[in-house]
Amino acid sequence: MNRILIDSSVHHVNIGIVENGELVEYIVENKQNKSIVGNIYVGRVEAVLTGMQSAFVNIGQQKNAYYYYGNKRAETNKPNENSKKPKVGDSVLVQVQKDAVGTKGAVVTDDISFAGKFVVLLPDGAGEIGISKKIEQKQQKNRIEKCIQNILPKGYSIIVRTNGEQKTEYEFQQEIDVLFKRAEKIKQQYAYLKPPALLYEYGNAVLKQLRDCYTSNIDEIVVNDKYIFDEISKEYQNVILSQKKDTLFAEYFVERQAQKALEKKVWLKSGGFIVIEQTEACVVIDVNTGKYTGKKNLEKTILKTNLEAAEEIAKQMRLRNLSGIIIIDFIDMAEEEYKQELTKAMKQYVKKDHIKTTVIGMTELGLMQLTRKKTRPSLQQMMTTVCKCCDGTGRLPSLNWLVAQMRRKVTSIFENTIYQNIVIEGNEKLLNAFCGENRIFQKELERQFDKKIICVSNENMAFGIFDISWK
Repeated sequence: MNRILIDSSVHHVNIGIVENGELVEYIVENKQNKSIVGNIYVGRVEAVLTGMQSAFVNIGQQKNAYYYYGNKRAETNKPNENSKKPKVGDSVLVQVQKDAVGTKGAVVTDDISFAGKFVVLLPDGAGEIGISKKIEQKQQKNRIEKCIQNILPKGYSIIVRTNGEQKTEYEFQQEIDVLFKRAEKIKQQYAYLKPPALLYEYGNAVLKQLRDCYTSNIDEIVVNDKYIFDEISKEYQNVILSQKKDTLFAEYFVERQAQKALEKKVWLKSGGFIVIEQTEACVVIDVNTGKYTGKKNLEKTILKTNLEAAEEIAKQMRLRNLSGIIIIDFIDMAEEEYKQELTKAMKQYVKKDHIKTTVIGMTELGLMQLTRKKTRPSLQQMMTTVCKCCDGTGRLPSLNWLVAQMRRKVTSIFENTIYQNIVIEGNEKLLNAFCGENRIFQKELERQFDKKIICVSNENMAFGIFDISWK
């Protein structure tokens, strides 16, 4: 059975997509820091970067949004006729494509769209009809196109989503009518609002995510919050309100899977493993044979591990919401035939992902390149923060290096100040290393300068952190 679990707590809403007991997608929405993707604003241009065909726009958020006015609609391959070079102080109608991340503001476009469950309506179009590539049957595509041609409003284009594959003309008509009225209302309001101003809020966070991740093979949606249940029941019929006190992830036995989604190493069934490293620029994934040595044919052993890793990597990209440039260092294979088989398999595995993922292929160095569209922060960015001890490196200074650093600081204070007593506070293990066996190193410094060192153990201080004061 396939389910969507919506687990609401005080601070977060956790959304999990579970396919036959396996957690395949995990989305975290912070109630205090709501996503603004899909929102439409009247913005004011604050700066124009002519050479980059872009500008910074004030939409009323903490950071100005990045606006690329040379944008094109990839789905229709037609330029946006309304994209013109803006001037500082201009009002622009923009829609948020990506939330702000770190030091970067939100990304916006003037290529406005209105998304429903089955279609995406595009104002200021010329009647183009785009159909999801995941709808592959030609007969079905022709049927859908005829339905849309009969009901598409003049001056609009449309994209039919994967969920629209089995829908009738009447069902399309109902949704298009709602989206059309919304678009026309926004066009009228735009002329009267002073920037920066929110013109349209895409909807609550849960409904946003459901519109993107809900598919026809979902058997039920389980939610533990009455308010959210009432909201999503207006659009979806197979919704169940859970009365249990445990988290839904525990109730449906996927809590451990959610916790493992933050671990760097992922074991494969064969005994091999993959290591996932996220950086600001890209994601790097390394594949290792681990405990798996195979039997006779080394090349086939490597291919088997790589194919298993490719399937797992496709799952992990969805689960962790890895995006941007993704580099995979598979185990080297000499046979060109095997490399092609691996690339073909990877393309097949990523088809399950509702977020656009492109397999570029193998580089000359044997690395596989992929790109996955960025829509929201990764699970790691949402659920973790940079360690104050290692500053995000994942490694701590060695004990010897820390002790040497402490000695230098103590020596500098004794030599350059009049203070007679120094107090060092830190982890007991660190202080013991600094003092030496029977406090030999501590006594040596005290004799050298004829001053006093007081060590105060504080187990609440992490290893690598120490504090030196004087009196």
